[in-house]
This record gives sequence, C-alpha cells and structure tokens, in this order.
Amino acid sequence: MRDSAQETRIFSEYPILRSVLTLAIPTVISQIILVIYNMADTFFIGMTGSDAMLTSVTVCMPAFMFLSAISNLFGVGGASVIARSLGAGDMKKARRTSSFAFWGCVGLTLAYSLGALMLIHPFVNALGGADPMVHDNACRYLRWTVIIGGVGTSLNALLGHLVRSEGRSMQAGFGIAMGGVLNIGLDPLFMFVILPRGSEVTGAALATMLSNLTATLYFLTVIWVNRDQSVLSLKPTKRCLDHGIPADVLATGLPACLMTLCENISYAVLDNLMSTFGMMTQAGIGVAKKVNMLAHCMVRGMSQGVLPLIAYNYAARNYKRMKSAVMLSTGISIGLATACMAACLLFSRNLIGVFIQHESPSLDYGAAFLRILCIGGPFSACAYAFISFFQATGESRKSFMLAILRKGLLDIPLMFILIRPLPIYGIVWATPIADTVCCVVAITLFLRFTSRLSHHSGFVEVAA
Repeated sequence: MRDSAQETRIFSEYPILRSVLTLAIPTVISQIILVIYNMADTFFIGMTGSDAMLTSVTVCMPAFMFLSAISNLFGVGGASVIARSLGAGDMKKARRTSSFAFWGCVGLTLAYSLGALMLIHPFVNALGGADPMVHDNACRYLRWTVIIGGVGTSLNALLGHLVRSEGRSMQAGFGIAMGGVLNIGLDPLFMFVILPRGSEVTGAALATMLSNLTATLYFLTVIWVNRDQSVLSLKPTKRCLDHGIPADVLATGLPACLMTLCENISYAVLDNLMSTFGMMTQAGIGVAKKVNMLAHCMVRGMSQGVLPLIAYNYAARNYKRMKSAVMLSTGISIGLATACMAACLLFSRNLIGVFIQHESPSLDYGAAFLRILCIGGPFSACAYAFISFFQATGESRKSFMLAILRKGLLDIPLMFILIRPLPIYGIVWATPIADTVCCVVAITLFLRFTSRLSHHSGFVEVAA
C-alpha cells in the first residue's frame, strides 16, 4: 500500500485556489463532454426529422439516469468516506471502502437491469412512452443502454468518483471525457453507416453502451497499474463490511442517489403531464432539458471535484481551509450558471434549433421551455454546492433533506398546481421556483452549521 503523503498534498498544502482548480477543472471538462455526448444522441436523431424517435430517447432518460443514482449512492458515499479516511490517516478503511463501493454498485445495477428486462413494456409506458410510434424505439434504446449496458454505465461513473477521491482528478476526468468523445464518434457510425435506415435509435443506444464500457475498462486499468501506490482496492473481503463502512457509505451517498432518483421521477412526471398536450410538447421539453443540463453539469463537476478536498480537511479539522474551498467553488459555480442563463435567454431558439432541425411547433415550445428552465440555474448551483458540502462532511440528514426538497417535495406538487392557471408552461415553471426555495434553505443550513463548527470547544481551527 502506498504512502499517501505525496498525493494528498493537493488536499492539505497547495494554495486553495490551485487545489480547487486542479481538482475541479478536469471534472468540469469531463462533465461538459458527458453532457455533449448525451446531446449527441438527440442531435443525430434530430437529423432524422422524426419527433417520434426524438421523444423515444427523451422518455428513456429517467430510466437511463437511474444508473447515475446507483453510481452516486456508492460513488459519492464511497469518495466521501475514502477522503475522510485519508484525512484521518486511516488507510485500511479507505481501501476497504473502495471494495464495498465497487461490489455494491455492481450488485444493485444487476438487480435494476434484470427488473427492467422483466417489466420493460409497462416500464416504458410509465415513463410516457405509451404512444405506439414511440414505444418500440424506446424499448430498443432501453434494452441496449440499461439492460445490457447498465453495469458498464454505472461503473464508469462510480470508478470516476473513487479515482478522484484520492486526488487523481486528471485521470478521473480523462476517463469520463474519453467515454463521451468515443460516444460522439460512434453515434453517426452506428446510426447512419452500420445499421439500416430506421434503426437510428438502436444505433445511438449501441454507441452509448460501447463508449461507457470502454471508459469502465480504462478505469479498471488505471486502478490495476497504480495498485501499489493507491488505496483503492476492488478485492471483495469480509472486512469491507466492518467498522460501519456500509452504513457510512450508504448514509452519505443516499442523498446523492435520492437527488438523482427524484430528478428522474420529476422528469417522468413532467413527461407524462406534457404527453397530454401532444408529442410536440414532449419533444420540445426533452430538448430544452438537455440544453439546460450544460449549466448543471458544470456545477456538478465543480462540486464533485472539490468534494474530496472538503472531506479531507473536515476530517483533518482544518476548517478554515475547508470553508475557503466551499466559498470559492460555490462562487465559481454560480458565475458559470449565470453565464449559461444569459446565453439561454438570449439564444434560446438558436440553441434548440441545433437539435430540432425542421420547422415544427416543437421548436417553438423548446425555446420557450428553455427560457423558463434556465432562470433557476444560479439558484440550483448554490443549492447543489451546499448539498455536496454536507455529503463531504458526512452530514447525511441535511444533504438528504435538501436533495428531496430540490427535486420531489416541491417541484412535483407545483407541476400539478401550476398546470391549471398556466397550461403547458406552468409545468415547467415548477423547476425554477423549487430551485429558488431550495437555495434559500441550503444557505440557511450551511451558515448555521459552519457557525456551530467554528465555536465548537472540542475543535481547533488550523490555518490554511
């Protein structure tokens, strides 16, 4: 096992700006590429001019993103526990935690993929794919991406979290980005060259599956090559169940899992409500959500990048450095989200037109929906940063409350309330309203927590 002193210097010794940027930039770039490859499916399918094909991929997004919920459960939880263990000097716990996170992710993903296989038709209908023109294509997409490719997709994200947890942000970012770039290259190859016309959705699904599998193999190679200098271990042992490791990982990762799960449920509810107004509105909201994901992905990348830094310094009781990392990364996240909001407000029709390349009411709907969704971006960025902070510090109750408040407790009821006075558009307004409320609550909880922390008589604040 390695001496961790050299690699953990980024957590404890670098100037705080250098630490934040070194950890966050590769993660932000990889998340941007990840969103671009998610958009690639929509872009290339949009070239077919078929709203039915476009909608079939849209309705599958919650089912596909549930794999992210699983990887976040074990990945965010595992990364937090590993980084805190490194900060406390407990290398054995860090090593055993990585093993538990890996095999837990594999087991739960296999169970989910099997369930999707057994219930594929009612599952697709429940997601809003009951229309016969949409249903068959949605089933094909789900079969390749979730049922066959599920383990590769979830492990890709999980291993990125684990590699990042010990300071290898560059290698983690490269792996995620490589999968995205490969997907973009494989999309047109499978959709327009290898498979016959009419199989574009299947081609997009195959490209996604193969790119995620390749990225997973890259991460496994990185861990194997660095096995003598890394705390990460994938060897299953009984000791990975000792010292409260499962409870700590699951309690810390559950809010991240639930946040993704609630996002999926929220999107499914939104798609079902939109389906009552026709396929055009479904296609429009699907594209608007994907374009709006760009701001969210940069915020997510920033939060995931600095999570080990925050966790390490929290465990090491260097609270001044911890708080500096939080405030700096949060400020950058809000700035990025504000820039994205301005771009979406000014160029909404142009951005939607990249994906819906034919004259259709879905283009008009998509532009209007994007202008509404982007307003919540800066508020969502702030809330997400503090949710990630509570995950890093092991404050599972606070992160849990904020996670379900942001998606689930507020936005879903608001959809049903606002759809009456504002048909169609009221459903979309629920998202920025919920983000704003969650932001206010998150700031309040953060200020109370840090105030108590700085006055705790049992701790000594270490200079940054």
